[in-house]
Amino acid sequence: MVNPRTPAAKAEATGAAIKNPGRHAARKDPPGRPLGEPATFLDEFGRQAWEGFKRELPWLMESDRAVLEVCAQVRGLLLSGEDVGVTKLSMYQSMLSKLGATPADRTRISAPDDSDEDDAFFN
Repeated sequence: MVNPRTPAAKAEATGAAIKNPGRHAARKDPPGRPLGEPATFLDEFGRQAWEGFKRELPWLMESDRAVLEVCAQVRGLLLSGEDVGVTKLSMYQSMLSKLGATPADRTRISAPDDSDEDDAFFN
């Protein structure tokens, strides 16, 4: 089975576009707006989860909101200490995979080494 195409923003954020520039040269993301603020219906823990996802997955856009809202709700329940059950955890894992946030997804991506950039500024 062929791996799904990596969105251009994700390839840029993870360094995949640098590693294989020819593969990502003509790839364009559909126009979209940034992710924005958490949904108003999320509780305190859901908003914390949303902000965590926003930091951890900088390639997410407004079109990802529907999936991210569900992920933030489940992660918010986990943060609050609730037992969410196997069904919700399974759904959560599946949605994280679709957002490119699971360990298995990260093994397919080679992130750039930030130490060279830091050395240029601090030496």
